[in-house]
Amino acid sequence: MGFSADRLQCCASTRFIPLDGLLSSRSLEETVDYLAEELAEKAEEYLHETSLTPSEYEALKQSIAELTPIFTTERAYFVLGSYGRPEIHRLQLVKDRLNRRADTYAFLIVDIRSEWVNTYLKFRILADYTDYIVGVTEHDQGGFLIEQGYFTVLKEYFAKTYVLKREYESVSSDEVDTGVNLEKLYSGMQTAIFDMLWDVDRSTAGLPKKS
Repeated sequence: MGFSADRLQCCASTRFIPLDGLLSSRSLEETVDYLAEELAEKAEEYLHETSLTPSEYEALKQSIAELTPIFTTERAYFVLGSYGRPEIHRLQLVKDRLNRRADTYAFLIVDIRSEWVNTYLKFRILADYTDYIVGVTEHDQGGFLIEQGYFTVLKEYFAKTYVLKREYESVSSDEVDTGVNLEKLYSGMQTAIFDMLWDVDRSTAGLPKKS
């Protein structure tokens, strides 16, 4: 099955902050402060009640400008996958395909360049505010393996997660460009997640070919 952005069907928005409504009743500065407080509360929750330092709080506040497209487009897609080569090229293709849709913002975690406290916090906040989480998986050798565990533990993430799984049935060993072991493509944990998502029609086979 080839990749199709239409498989990622539109559902009710899961964003927490209606930015347009905030801007209509608050100044831009007030809106930034409001969002900064929201992010700080989430940060302390995810960091197990550890208070942010003043510099960490300012860094979160400065990152809000980068998050604006997530709040102001109809659909925001957080695309996860391997950043190795050549996998990164196919990850970019998925992002670009999704961004062809009207009023859509698809992004990778590296597109949000602000320095946050740590990668875990960055992932959690981006996953909270995005409408869809799209995982692109080609093997069990890295990528977003840790994040896949969150999909099963956190119901709010599972509800908006789609996985695009690469299949190798029609690919010869000479055509495989990732060094993957064709006898053991995916781990048991990954296979269980694929099955769970397949049951609710949110796991697809196939990836776009590299152009």
